[in-house]
Parts: sequence; C-alpha cells; structure tokens
Amino acid sequence: MYPIVRLALEYLRNRRAAPLPLDGEHLSRHRCWPQDIDIFLEMNNGRILTILDLGRTGLAQRTGLLGVLRREGWALTLAGISVRFRKRIRPFARFTVCSRCVGWDDRFMYLDQSIWIGETCAMQALVRAVVTDANGIVPTPRVQNALGRTQPSPDLPDWVDNWIAADATRPWPPACLSTDQSRKADAA
Repeated sequence: MYPIVRLALEYLRNRRAAPLPLDGEHLSRHRCWPQDIDIFLEMNNGRILTILDLGRTGLAQRTGLLGVLRREGWALTLAGISVRFRKRIRPFARFTVCSRCVGWDDRFMYLDQSIWIGETCAMQALVRAVVTDANGIVPTPRVQNALGRTQPSPDLPDWVDNWIAADATRPWPPACLSTDQSRKADAA
C-alpha cells in the first residue's frame, strides 16, 4: 500500500521549506517501520523505491515543479532507473534521502537519489524522469518555461552519460522466451 501518511507529512514539512533551484538538493528524513520490511527483516526493495518517490515529490515541491504540474495538468513519471544497493536498512533505523537533479536534456530530467544511514550510503539510484500530459512527453524547455526558468542544464556527469548510452543499446521490446513460445504455438 502506498504510504499516504508519509506523503502527507512530507508535503506538510516542505510547504515552508526554502525554495530550491532546479539543481538543488532536497533532504528528507524517515524511519524504517515494521510495514516496510520483508522476510529478511530489512526494508523491502519495493518500499525503498517508494521512499525515493517521496524524496522526488519533496524536490518537485521545493523547486516549484509540483505547482506547475498541478496547474498544467501534467504528471511526473519515471522513464528509467538504475539502483545500487550497498547496506541493509533494518527495522526502526533512521535514514535520510538525498534527492537532486543532476541535469536534463530535451526530454528527460536525470536525478541522483541516495539513502544515508548516518554517514554511510545504503543505496543510490539514477532516475530518468519525464513530465507527461495527455499527448505524451512534455519537452523539458516547455517545462522550464512554465517554471519561469530557462537555465541550461549542468554538464551531466560521465557516469550518467555512460548510463544513457548503455540504455540506448537495450532492445525494446525485450525478449521473453515464454511469450515467443506462445506466439509460435498460436501460429501453429
């Protein structure tokens, strides 16, 4: 179940927080509750992605993007994510989510999100986000105009450029052996 209470608390905490530039850093603090854990007594990886969603929401709120999304009837959605897990998040552990936009191109925004337990990084994710409307992707320059900002993107770090290049080589749609076998059986 989506953590509606956490989302409401995150929104309330950030409504008076200082505004951020598009490439600003947003920090949100959380705790691992029993409903977040899996059978291995650690935070479930799906819940971690949901917690990152809360961090992106806070970042969007503080940059003014959330207000623009509401006003224009747009949505912010994920178009890709690469995650690196390094430390388990145990029940009742306090942690901080760090969210920042590292740059953008004509279609996508690239965000670096990480979870920290004290001084130790537990996980890090590279997120490709996109603004959409009923017709599909809203170009990033149009989003910036709606925000009243037209700053150029910072240079993307090499590791982000490398991920973009590697992702472009992935086949779409992906192969699925059982689907291929079903198609062959249907054709026979």
